[in-house]
Amino acid sequence: MARYVFITGGVVSSLGKGLASAALGALLQARGFSVRLRKLDPYLNVDPGTMSPFEHGEVFVTDDGAETDLDLGHYERFTGVAARSTDSVSSGRIYSSVLEKERRGDYLGKTIQVIPHVTNEIKDFLTIGADEVDFMLCEIGGTVGDIEGLPFFEAIRQFGQERPRGQCIFMHLTLLPWIAASGELKTKPTQHSVKELRSIGIAPDVLVCRSERPIPEKEREKLALFCNVRPDSVIAAYDLKSIYEAPLAYHREGLDQAVLDAFGISPAPKPNLARWEDVADRIFNPEGEVRVAIVGKYTQLEDAYKSIAEALTHGGMANRVRVRIEWVDAERFETEDPARVLEGFHAILVPGGFGERGTEGKISAARFARERKVPYLGICLGMQMAVIEAARNLAGMPRAGSQEFDHEAGEERFEPVIFHLREWIKDNQKIARDVLDDKGGTMRLGAYTALLTEGSRVAEVYGTHRIEERHRHRYEVDIKYREALEAHGLCFSGMSPDGRLPEIVEVRDHPWFIGVQFHPELKSKPFAPHPLFADFVRAAKEMSRLV
Repeated sequence: MARYVFITGGVVSSLGKGLASAALGALLQARGFSVRLRKLDPYLNVDPGTMSPFEHGEVFVTDDGAETDLDLGHYERFTGVAARSTDSVSSGRIYSSVLEKERRGDYLGKTIQVIPHVTNEIKDFLTIGADEVDFMLCEIGGTVGDIEGLPFFEAIRQFGQERPRGQCIFMHLTLLPWIAASGELKTKPTQHSVKELRSIGIAPDVLVCRSERPIPEKEREKLALFCNVRPDSVIAAYDLKSIYEAPLAYHREGLDQAVLDAFGISPAPKPNLARWEDVADRIFNPEGEVRVAIVGKYTQLEDAYKSIAEALTHGGMANRVRVRIEWVDAERFETEDPARVLEGFHAILVPGGFGERGTEGKISAARFARERKVPYLGICLGMQMAVIEAARNLAGMPRAGSQEFDHEAGEERFEPVIFHLREWIKDNQKIARDVLDDKGGTMRLGAYTALLTEGSRVAEVYGTHRIEERHRHRYEVDIKYREALEAHGLCFSGMSPDGRLPEIVEVRDHPWFIGVQFHPELKSKPFAPHPLFADFVRAAKEMSRLV
């Protein structure tokens, strides 16, 4: 039976609970334990799938097709454990389940209340897969005191009481603000946060204090005294140059030892941190630099492309170079010559997105990369824009477009080389969708197989002819245009097993031009960079020697 670590936050949001949880998972793995990480989000959306990237950041997709919080990306990148749909839950999903059971009559006519029905639903969720790992790390979104988070805090309080003694501990992450005028780190916000946590029946066993300055011993003792934790369980979390320094930094501060001590695990297995020492060495000792332009529509919020940015970093680590990412708003190229902006970049990446805004700019970026022989990686919509660009400028189809944003024009006014996918095969079953269906959870989601053409660049990159990658999209390249496009140099080098859905395209006679319908960034890790990103950065490195 798994031991549980519940990670909560206080004072302010965005302190790094997800990163702290992921780093702790990596440290427990380094000591030989198996782990799984979970995220419990208090918002009422069933999942983040319908939320704007400006509102929530990217949506992380699991192999089994769940649209989840971006923190699950941190969990996977740090532990290598593939996330599942059972590793993410929101208030919306909990309440939906409770109400479905009430409508079916499962509660036998009882009055449905937050306690016990909602809290029981949360506790049932926590126990899924508990017999599979040594440690279950559960992060509670938001901060203590948020009204929408109260059912989750009550549920974990009950859960800790119901489990055998020593099977659950609580880790609380807070802020120690630095007041420049007085030259002091202030502990009072943390004291109030812990007081709020204790008022609902939860006493932290480990206190992680985010600080931009070293914490003097006097302040550590004060925190231990007033927050009722052991002095060696007050852990400093300083600002880092790279998130991949976090496991080593937390280990130096004694986080993993404090957690094991709280569980009474003694003697603790010694950690093997060679993996993270190698990661840190590659991050901090690059042998060059490449410039990569990400031409997107959500560039004002970098979290919208979090996994892409991290995967590029991993590709840089694989090639011993620093990847300098520059964010370029695709809408600029609808009025501005892309050459003025993109000249001098060693590679161009066009990521996914939804809707028409910025698409003509992405098409212009794809054309620039194709004509100037600059390495290009198009992901999801970025692949589709590359196909439209090739159709218009190579295959003689000036009206080429997509049903996603040209549907009002009528097909007589444009050629829909990108069409709305209405049915496909998943696990040997046919899935049907309609344009009028609900938006949430209705895309082609999760892991699908692709077969790669022998002798193609992608087959060389992957080193195999059969791959499995994660998808999140509604629109596909229409296979009926394949012959015309291939005749003009755009090769369909990856296809679905039934041959109906193009998965990968690449440009012949180009140093490196690949578009993929899936999201390879979701499976990249610092200690196992995704092959596409590793080779893309390698191509950028080659380009840097020519520029």
